[in-house]
Amino acid sequence: MTSSPLAVIILTYNEEANLPACLESLRGLDCHVVVVDSGSTDRTVEIARAAGAEVVHHPFETHATQWAWALSHLPWRAEWVLGLDADQRLSPELRQELARLFSSERQRLRQADGFYLTRRQVFCGRWIRHGGYYPKRLLKLFRPERVRLDERDLVDHHFVVDGPVGRLRGDLIEENRKEDDLVFWLQKHAHYAALHAREELARRDSRAAWPLQPSLFGSPDQRTMWLKQRWYGLPLYLRPFLYFLYRYILRLGFLDGTEGLIFHFLQGCWYRFLVDVYLDQLRRQAAPVAAPERATPHA
Repeated sequence: MTSSPLAVIILTYNEEANLPACLESLRGLDCHVVVVDSGSTDRTVEIARAAGAEVVHHPFETHATQWAWALSHLPWRAEWVLGLDADQRLSPELRQELARLFSSERQRLRQADGFYLTRRQVFCGRWIRHGGYYPKRLLKLFRPERVRLDERDLVDHHFVVDGPVGRLRGDLIEENRKEDDLVFWLQKHAHYAALHAREELARRDSRAAWPLQPSLFGSPDQRTMWLKQRWYGLPLYLRPFLYFLYRYILRLGFLDGTEGLIFHFLQGCWYRFLVDVYLDQLRRQAAPVAAPERATPHA
């Protein structure tokens, strides 16, 4: 049990490069910190315990299933949960805003069941401010009894709250220091691309319905789902290049410098091209094989 109304859950696997900054950003915030580790072989668990966090272990399948397990099996209850990945940390402004929310602004807290945070993506030490990549709204703070997840999400995870939601102004900084090694980034995203293709095929075939009604004018998550539906209708192998041009030219991604060029091309084009390759392969494998035509005998 925890006496604080706020619990912070952090998922980890070999995160000694990222976890210290994540935990340090929580310093001074009245919260109970729980690290859900999936078999780290580096100093992750040692770092977490040294910082006073509770550590529990559970094998990893996908992010969505890991979060579902964490929210339903941990032996405590908190009024609110902040769900973080180890490569995410609170900006000073966001930490102060959360502190006010759970002290002097509790009326605002009582009026909502969840809050969107603004993600600030950092790649190779550079804040990616353009290309439509900032601001990105993520629902990360919620009442655990009001949240649900779509375990059919194979790559990303989305917390869905059934109730009123608000927005916090401070930034949630996402910076995976392991990805400064581009070999690590490429290997990780090659794996994600195969999962992404499987998920898209299921969504296209309506075997994996959306957890919310897609809507251009709905919540940030509903808007993302609506855009994905439009994305699915674009031609394979062409859409990654169109998306890169949209991000890099129309949305001014070129203003993000050399790091921005690398990021927008790899994340916006190369990765999505690889998804298309895998998706095309899956569709071909699933297509029925036509029976060979019977030869017509010569007259």
